[in-house]
Amino acid sequence: MPKPKAPKTFDDNPEWTPSDFKKSVHVKGVSLADAVAAVRRGRGPQKEPKKVAISIRLNPDIIKHFKAGGAGWQSRMEAVLEKASVGRK
Repeated sequence: MPKPKAPKTFDDNPEWTPSDFKKSVHVKGVSLADAVAAVRRGRGPQKEPKKVAISIRLNPDIIKHFKAGGAGWQSRMEAVLEKASVGRK
């Protein structure tokens, strides 16, 4: 389980200066929620079929082996599983 993020401090959100206010844009008739939604666009629809999230319990040595290869260990594990399942179709 990932560590919870540390709470943000006021240093992360400094007070606005007069220069900041000059750069800002006020749009009448647009709610803050609508403005935030416009900025926070999602990834969009996936081009390939979606994968299925599962929960599986594996031997710790197996996980250690794949993680030792660095980033992309889950994709490498998936490739091994796909290769093993080819003959069973």
